Amino acid sequence: MNPHLPKTTGRHRRTTRVLAASLALTATTFGATGCDSAAAGTLEGSRLELPVTGGTAVVDTASLAVNARTASGRELVLSGPAGGGLGKPGPVTRTGDGASWSYPAKGLKVTASSERGRLRIKLRADRDGSVSWPVTGTDRAASALQLPRGEGLDVPVRDAFWNASAEKGGLAGSTVDMGEGLALPLWGYSMGRGKGGAGVSYLTPTDIGTSLRFASTGGRLRATAAHAFDAGEGTRDYEVSFALTDGNPVAPAADYRSYLSHRGQLHSLRKKIRKNPATGKLLGAFHAYGWGEARTAAGVDKLKRLGVDRMWLGYDAGPDPMNAAAVRAAKKAGYLVGPYDTFANGQDPKNADSPTSAWPDRVYPDFCIRKADGTPETGFGNRGCYLSSRAFEKAEPRKHYLADRTRKMVANGADSYFLDVDATGEVFRDHGKGHEMTKAGDREMRLARMRRLSKNLVLGSESAQPWANQVLAYDHGSGTPVADGLWGLERDRKTWGGWAPGNAPKMFFKPVKLPAEVATAMYDPKYRIPLYEKALHGSLVNAERWELSYEKLPEQKTTRALLAMLYNTPLNYVLDGPTLEKKGSELAALQKYFSPLHRAAGTEQLTSFRWLTGDRSVQRTVFGDGTLTVTANFGSRAHDGLAGGCVDAKLRTDKQPRRLCPAQLNG
Repeated sequence: MNPHLPKTTGRHRRTTRVLAASLALTATTFGATGCDSAAAGTLEGSRLELPVTGGTAVVDTASLAVNARTASGRELVLSGPAGGGLGKPGPVTRTGDGASWSYPAKGLKVTASSERGRLRIKLRADRDGSVSWPVTGTDRAASALQLPRGEGLDVPVRDAFWNASAEKGGLAGSTVDMGEGLALPLWGYSMGRGKGGAGVSYLTPTDIGTSLRFASTGGRLRATAAHAFDAGEGTRDYEVSFALTDGNPVAPAADYRSYLSHRGQLHSLRKKIRKNPATGKLLGAFHAYGWGEARTAAGVDKLKRLGVDRMWLGYDAGPDPMNAAAVRAAKKAGYLVGPYDTFANGQDPKNADSPTSAWPDRVYPDFCIRKADGTPETGFGNRGCYLSSRAFEKAEPRKHYLADRTRKMVANGADSYFLDVDATGEVFRDHGKGHEMTKAGDREMRLARMRRLSKNLVLGSESAQPWANQVLAYDHGSGTPVADGLWGLERDRKTWGGWAPGNAPKMFFKPVKLPAEVATAMYDPKYRIPLYEKALHGSLVNAERWELSYEKLPEQKTTRALLAMLYNTPLNYVLDGPTLEKKGSELAALQKYFSPLHRAAGTEQLTSFRWLTGDRSVQRTVFGDGTLTVTANFGSRAHDGLAGGCVDAKLRTDKQPRRLCPAQLNG
C-alpha cells in the first residue's frame, strides 16, 4: 500500500441577519441581489464606495486599503494598504458595476465591483511579480481568526498559544498555501459576536499561486495574503471577494457555500445517490480499512453480527486484497467495499515496493513529472516519481492504462474506490516534453479521470479540495486539522510505528500519545469549528485521515467521537481480527448511535453552529430545517442536564434526545 508518507514540503504540512438565538447562517443570506441595482457606487478622489450586503465597502484606489461601513454605522477595516506599496495609480474609470484603474509601476490592472452582495476585486498583471494583499486582522476590534485548516479553527487573535511560532504549535511566522494547505480557499475575521457583532469573509477563487502568512503583531494575529503573478504557471490573474458577516465563526464558509452554489459548483449528495444508488450506503456508515481477518467474509459477518448496519470497507492493493467472497458478504450486509489506489506514483517495475507504483511499458520513467531543469519530481517518501496526469490523459484513448488498472482492482466486485492524492491541493507544473502542464491543468486532468471513475463507482479521495466535490462522494482527511508537528511524529517510526507486521502495521494500530502542542492545535474543542461541513455537508461525506484511526489516539477518543456526532461525520477505523474482538462492540455501539442521525441529515446542509457557554465547552449544530439538532458537552461539568463528555442528538421526529457518552463504551 502506498502510505500517506509525510514530506517536508507539499501537502504536509452576511449576513447582518441571524435566525434568532441560533445565529444560523444559510446560503441564501449571501448574494442578495438588491445591492446590484446600485452596484456602480460612488467615487470621490481615491475613495471608491460600493454597496455590499449589510453596508458599504470603501476602497482606496491609491493603496488598495479596504474599509466598510455597516448598515448600523459601524466602521470596519477589511484590509490595510498593500504591502510594499503599489506605486502611483493611474486614472480611475467608472464601469457599470464599479471601477477600474491601474498601477503602472507594478504592471497591474485592477477592477472593483459589487457582485451578489460582495466586494469583488480582480488584479491582472502584465508581467511576473507579486503582491502582498489583502492585509487582514488590522482592525483593533478583530477578535478571532477563522481558518479552514482541516475541518476548521476559530482562533482568538490574542490567544497566546496561537501567537507562538509554528515550532511551538502556533501560527506566528508561518505561511500556508491557499490551494494546498487549507481545506477551503478562504479565511475570515470576527469583530465581536452576538447582537451588534460583525465580521468579514475573504474568498480567493484564484488559490493557485496564493499564500497566507501569519504574524503576531503586538500579541495579535494578523494574516496577509500574497499572490505570485507568473505567466508560466498561469497565475497572472488574482481575485479576492470580501463579504460582511455577523461575526458567526462559520460565516466565511456560509459565504463560500453560497459562492459555489451560484456558480453551479456545489454538487448535491442526493443527486449523486440518484445517479448511483450504491452511494446511498455511505449514509450512516463508519469507514474502516481492513487487515487480516477483517477483510475476509468471516470478518464481515462478525461486523454484521455485532449489529453494524452500514460500513465502508477499504483494503490495500497488496498481495492479499479482499476476495470476491468477502465482497459478496459485504454487499449482502449493506456495506460498501473499495480498494486503495493511486495514479500519482511510479517506480521501476523491477523493484517497486508497492503494486500501485508498478506500471506497464515505459510509464515509468516516461510519464514522470519533470521540473524546469529536467529532473523528475520525486515521489512518495523519496520513492520513484510523481506521474503526470496529462501524460496519462494523452495516452488513455490508446493505451487504457488507468482503465485497465481500475478494471483489475474491482474485478472482485468492489463498488467503491479510494483514489489517493488526486483531490488534494498538491498539484504540479510539468515541464516534461510532450506532457507539459500548469498546476491548473493538473487539476483539470485529475478531475477528468475522477469523473470517469465516479460514473460507476462510489468514489473517494484524500483531503478533498472543494473543486473536487463535483466528482467525489466521500473523502478521508479534510476532517483533520493537521498541525505541522504531526508529520515529524509520523516520521519517527519507533514512536509512531512502521509497516510491520504486514497483517497489522503498527503505523495504523499502535496507540500513540500526541505531544501537548499537537494535541492542542488539532483537537482542543474550544478552537474547533465546522467550516468544511458548513461549506460542503450534503455534498460529500468527510472523515479524518486514515492513519489517524479512531483507536490510534486513545486520549482524544472522547473528543473525536463528540466532534463526529456534532458535525454529522463518520469515524474512520483500521480493523484486524484482534481489534474486532476487543473493540468491535464499542464500534458497533457508536455506529448504532450515528447511523440514524447520518441517514437523516447526511444529505442536509449544516445550517447553524454556536457555542452555548462562554468557555466554548458546550456546542450545538443544526442540520437542515431542524432535521437534526446535536449538542455536545466537551467539558467536565453538566450543562442543562447534559453531562460532560456526552452528546445529545434530536431528530425532528424524536420526542426526547438520544444520548451518547463515548467514554462509557471504552473496552
